[in-house]
Amino acid sequence: MAFTSESVKVFLSVVDGGSFSAAARKLGRVPSAVNMAVSQLEAELDMLLFDRSTRKAIPTAAARALEPQARQVASQLNLLDAHALQLHQGLESRLILAMAPELQTGAWSRPLSTLAKEFPTLEIEVRSASQSEAVRMLHEGSVQLALVFERPGIDERETFLEAGSQLLVAVASPDHPAAAGKNSPLNEEQLVNIRQIIVATGEPTGSDPRVVLSRRVWLSDSYLATLDMVQAGLGWAYLPQPLVQPLIATGVLTEVVFDNMASQMRLWVDIVWVKNRPLGLGASRYLSLMREIVRSGPSRF
Repeated sequence: MAFTSESVKVFLSVVDGGSFSAAARKLGRVPSAVNMAVSQLEAELDMLLFDRSTRKAIPTAAARALEPQARQVASQLNLLDAHALQLHQGLESRLILAMAPELQTGAWSRPLSTLAKEFPTLEIEVRSASQSEAVRMLHEGSVQLALVFERPGIDERETFLEAGSQLLVAVASPDHPAAAGKNSPLNEEQLVNIRQIIVATGEPTGSDPRVVLSRRVWLSDSYLATLDMVQAGLGWAYLPQPLVQPLIATGVLTEVVFDNMASQMRLWVDIVWVKNRPLGLGASRYLSLMREIVRSGPSRF
């Protein structure tokens, strides 16, 4: 095999430096050693790579033809070295984040572009799960981080980062019974019998209990599917304010008016992980990037 990781490095150093002496300085070697390495490579390839008729080392046409692939090989070797070092430092092969369906928009995705640049070999997986399911997967160890609404109690096995908040608005189509509350606010007895569409998976209890107000519930794991059902007059729902505000402004949707509480609800969002399970390099970096986002100003989901 003519080309090795070492010969590729020497070859490119001479191409970039323009002479054996410049390549030697870059590699920390004497020029005669660089010249010998190149001569050995040329002998194995049976072709001339550099014109030595002057004090400079001028790449031949063959060298220029080989250069692009040599640079690709060097890049891959550098990536391999970096990956090996990151694994040694604790980089996980895959970072898995579970989140409640209600939180699939917002600041949580902003750190991913930085992670992709800093750890190009790190695989990222985002799983949609109900709040209770996301926490269960966290404790089972199948995910490293869970993005959930703030819970009333504290689990001593967990630690968390407050990542922002989400403003939910109760909305219905203008001709839906829930929309009649604009003139006559809905009381609790009326509300429990009007169908509510909840963004959750599995069971309504998988969602934040503050969001579930009706006995008659339909479930969806997608904001867009929920929005379609609300617009079709199939029920009312709590949906993110940025999603529904343009539709309210144009009269496509209307806010549901309650007689004992506001139609808008702000819920705080936490990123949770398990205390006694060390986080990998990717998860730790993700949290540090989220902390920077939180410090820079209010984060909205």
